[in-house]
Amino acid sequence: MFKNIINAVKAYFGTFKLISTLGLWKYFAIPVLISVVTGLTFVTLVYFFSSAIGQFIARAWVWEWGAETFATISNFIGGVLILVVGLILYKHIVMALSAPFMSPVSEKIEAHLLGKANYVHRKTSFAKQLSRGVRINMRNLGKELLFMIPLLLLSFIPVIGIVATIFIFLIQAYYVGFGNMDYTMERYFNYKESVQFVRKHRGTAIGNGMVFVLMLFIPILGFIITLPISVVAASTETVKILNEKGLIDTNSSSETPKEIKK
Repeated sequence: MFKNIINAVKAYFGTFKLISTLGLWKYFAIPVLISVVTGLTFVTLVYFFSSAIGQFIARAWVWEWGAETFATISNFIGGVLILVVGLILYKHIVMALSAPFMSPVSEKIEAHLLGKANYVHRKTSFAKQLSRGVRINMRNLGKELLFMIPLLLLSFIPVIGIVATIFIFLIQAYYVGFGNMDYTMERYFNYKESVQFVRKHRGTAIGNGMVFVLMLFIPILGFIITLPISVVAASTETVKILNEKGLIDTNSSSETPKEIKK
């Protein structure tokens, strides 16, 4: 798994060159707009509502002594809660709505890497790509929140909090990497097969998502460049894995892709 994580991180190198070579920047206009608007919305929510949530948490402290200190801590906790939950929602909203625009990008990268424009894969429409993107990301959002809520509470406990924070980072990375890989997988696998494929290659998902999550903390620029280069990186790695396992049929005239190798 660690090798796959490293390979997924390495896939980010050269992404700008590949985007320019294939003329992919035009495909990112709407996804970047979605990303920027969604990101700024959640940043605004953190700014305006962190203190309100902090005040709500502070009510748990019924004593007068230390009330001011606890209120300050509560404001910080409120901000962290909104930031983390907002980051989770941001990722899945952007990836779901960007699916119809990212799938063509993945397909062009695949054709470039394989050296062939015609190969067998599932034909999907704009509506189907959007529907699948929403379904995959709703599923991942539910799974992620299920793990994140208890980990968030544990993260405020000394020592244990360090371990919990690491798991929070890795879980977020895994599910965002899943979403990026699915722009390629949707041409070959149905919903259940994609889940199975990512579980077998979770290192690739984690490696791709790690860089994605870290880049989001780059002020403003993170909302602009993160999605395009992470999708390109995920596509190159996913195509490589599919090709190595013989799951991409470049010769057959059949319209049915090969099944996942068990």
